[in-house]
Amino acid sequence: MSADPAVLAGLLLYLAAMIGVGLVTWRYMKTLDDFVLAGRRLGPWVAAISERASGESAWFLLGLPGAAYAFGFTQYWAVIGIAAGILASWTFIAIPLRRETARLGALTLPDYFELRFRDRTRILRLVSMVVILFFYTGYVAAQIYGAGKILEATFGVPLLWGMVVGAAIVVGYTLMGGFLAVAWTDLVQGLLMAAVAVALPVAGIVAVGGFDRLTESLAARGPGFLGMSGSDVGSAFAFGAMVGGLSWGLGYLGQPHLVTRYMAIRKTSELRAGGLIAMGWTLVSYWGAPMIGLVGLAVLGPDLADPEQVMPLLALELMPGWLAGLMIAGATAAMMSTADSQLIVVTSTIVEDVYVRMFRPRVTPGRLVLLSRLATVAVALVAFALAYAAHRGSSLIDTMVAYAWTGLGASFGPPLLLALWWRRTTRTGALSGMVGGMVATVAWHNTPALGAVLDIKAAAVLVSAALVVGVSVVTRARAPVE
Repeated sequence: MSADPAVLAGLLLYLAAMIGVGLVTWRYMKTLDDFVLAGRRLGPWVAAISERASGESAWFLLGLPGAAYAFGFTQYWAVIGIAAGILASWTFIAIPLRRETARLGALTLPDYFELRFRDRTRILRLVSMVVILFFYTGYVAAQIYGAGKILEATFGVPLLWGMVVGAAIVVGYTLMGGFLAVAWTDLVQGLLMAAVAVALPVAGIVAVGGFDRLTESLAARGPGFLGMSGSDVGSAFAFGAMVGGLSWGLGYLGQPHLVTRYMAIRKTSELRAGGLIAMGWTLVSYWGAPMIGLVGLAVLGPDLADPEQVMPLLALELMPGWLAGLMIAGATAAMMSTADSQLIVVTSTIVEDVYVRMFRPRVTPGRLVLLSRLATVAVALVAFALAYAAHRGSSLIDTMVAYAWTGLGASFGPPLLLALWWRRTTRTGALSGMVGGMVATVAWHNTPALGAVLDIKAAAVLVSAALVVGVSVVTRARAPVE
């Protein structure tokens, strides 16, 4: 495919802006606290929009529209579940976590769990580290893979080289500006993603002749394509579609790259405003993301070889070149805003949770920032290798993200929620929930028979929650009271 120079110009302008942010924030990176939490000085707008942008990976503008293109309105169950999960996280996690991590001096979730339970064995830190490294490398790989797919669909760039370009840009500005660069680039990226999620479906509806013409076109796909129960109207299928979609929201309570925004905001009192901003973004953006796939089906037809490319192809079809370039940059933003945050989380785990806490507690601030940058490069290389494996095989963004999202949400969500709100939660209970969530995710992912009984995202969280409560009750040890 030969690229329109205007499309390329729009995309390059966006990428240059991201590198510019990294250059500007370079001078603020003086301590490890600066690199991993921006010195706890984010305002509510930056914290809220960057939290939403980092929560919506390449799945948001590639995987979700692709799923809607293939399966129809059943994908709105996921939208409902996601909105509920975001609301629950800002309501029940944000304020107590910001307050307690500041009081304890915790920079990371492993820090918090160790200090909260006064765990001198450090096993909570070690297990948390294993969970983060295990799931996040695959999660970052999914974002790199998504960048390759965007550039392949838009410019005909070979998938492998597209992944190289995407990874290089993300690593570049993350190396320079750390979490502060990540947060400010995510603010821009989040606003751009919301604009794409609204403007592209509206333009598509106009192009097909209005909403009535759109529904007529979609109805031709089958009697259930426009319904929430899918093309199969059986009650078992409807229940499975509902649970599978709604359970996306369960993961929002335990994603380390999201909860760090709560930890980094300037004041606890600003979190309520942040929550309102985040929910406003969600309601606007999540109407549009699945609609991109539905409109794409009407405009582009049902024969796309790869449904996950529906968004960039629709932008090229409907928009002037320069605007299509900016919209495609929005899909790139969805990838970058998640990958950069995840790189920071894994880096902080390696440097803060392993190197500083376990081996070298007294290290100069400048050396810690240097080590953080080296760790960022190392993690990105491992993630790129996994993305290359996906390039060689048949892994899809939707599958890769769902697996990592489930593992992180199940391993950290119930232990974190209960540690913040239930004082009888014990160290052993929290540890059991972490291990149980991780093991359940792996078991469900590799055993199709289990998935036929209950969706992996719901099952893994339920296993983790049951273990935290059950083991805490059995051990009968009151957790330390703040």
